[in-house]
Amino acid sequence: MEQYIAHISLLVHDYDEAITFYTQKLNFVLLEDTKLDENKRWVRVAPPGGSSCALLLAKAEGAEQQAQVGRQAGGRVFLFLYTDDIERDLAAMLSKSVVFVREPVKQPYGTVAVFSDLYGNLWDIIQP
Repeated sequence: MEQYIAHISLLVHDYDEAITFYTQKLNFVLLEDTKLDENKRWVRVAPPGGSSCALLLAKAEGAEQQAQVGRQAGGRVFLFLYTDDIERDLAAMLSKSVVFVREPVKQPYGTVAVFSDLYGNLWDIIQP
């Protein structure tokens, strides 16, 4: 038996602004952008060299979903980005004005820093 998580749905206010943030500020790759109807698109992004898991950017619909954009984890770290070179990636992200809310610290599992995406979701970037 083989199972894996293929996509993680991430609520966004706007497809294009989210694509711009993830591809230009975090250097993610746009894997797919397919128009499904007048308002809905199937948009997937993933880190370069990443695994089979991708973010599915889902445009929030209605007041309830709009209120959850940036708060999908209730203010906790929501997503975990592993890297082979945290210093390289921190420098690149800082040069593109990515906001870090916690400086890098060494932990038993590796070096970790916390940054915020364009909507306020918190991410760990970790070098094991």
